[in-house]
Amino acid sequence: MQTIHDAAALRAAIRAWRVQGQSIGFVPTMGNLHAGHLALVQLARARAERVVASIFVNPTQFGPDEDFARYPRTLERDQAGLASAGCDLLFAPTVEVMYPFGPANTARVAVPEVTATLEGAHRTGHFDGVATVVVKLFNLVQPDLAVFGQKDWQQMLVVRRLVRDLALPLEIIAAPTVREADGLALSSRNQYLDADQRARAAEIHATLLAMRTAHLGGQPRTQVETEALTRLRATGFDPDYAVIRRGVDLAVPADTEHGGLIALIAARLGTTRLIDNLPFDGG
Repeated sequence: MQTIHDAAALRAAIRAWRVQGQSIGFVPTMGNLHAGHLALVQLARARAERVVASIFVNPTQFGPDEDFARYPRTLERDQAGLASAGCDLLFAPTVEVMYPFGPANTARVAVPEVTATLEGAHRTGHFDGVATVVVKLFNLVQPDLAVFGQKDWQQMLVVRRLVRDLALPLEIIAAPTVREADGLALSSRNQYLDADQRARAAEIHATLLAMRTAHLGGQPRTQVETEALTRLRATGFDPDYAVIRRGVDLAVPADTEHGGLIALIAARLGTTRLIDNLPFDGG
């Protein structure tokens, strides 16, 4: 696997593959990779002749009180994992490559509506940073397809919306969430949890399962959400939200809607913020 840090070398490598008529799959990441990330690479490998992954800890999607400075940088380990998963090229740019005028002075991409709720409401400016860096990476790599994990459901919707709205010529593929044996969704932030917190962290997935069971059993949505918040707090979480929404656009569903729904949770355990979701019909 080749590792490239600058845009010119990346474009040269992509151009050589295009001359040969090869399709390109892309997996953008922030590094500190785990089995869930590698599953995205393997899915891209199955769908494209060449696979590019990126590692870039994007400063514009972190708020002032978030964990940008301490977010783990594990490039050598990540390189080994990507190579084993079938990645052809790793693009690991510097901040200067991605933001030649500096992060504060960059042109920005904003996606309306779908960013106004949930993560967008709790992390001001987060999705502007996500949308901006994703468009930059798409322009640099120019893939035929890109793979995103369903654990970040709202992010996936944001990316799909911007691809359609900006008429970008690529397909967005959703990959199922990879979980530990107890149901905890794999996340780079799981390593922040101490042993006691790790044991309790699986309660998020258990609560999502309970929300689905209760709602499909006829319990009103608002009651399900209230009981989920109570359950999380009783386990030591500080939840930002535990809600049921329409999976396609995160709108609040009508009482008569039963198909296409999803439960979503964001909650802190100590200083670590975890998110997860569960589509009610497989998603």
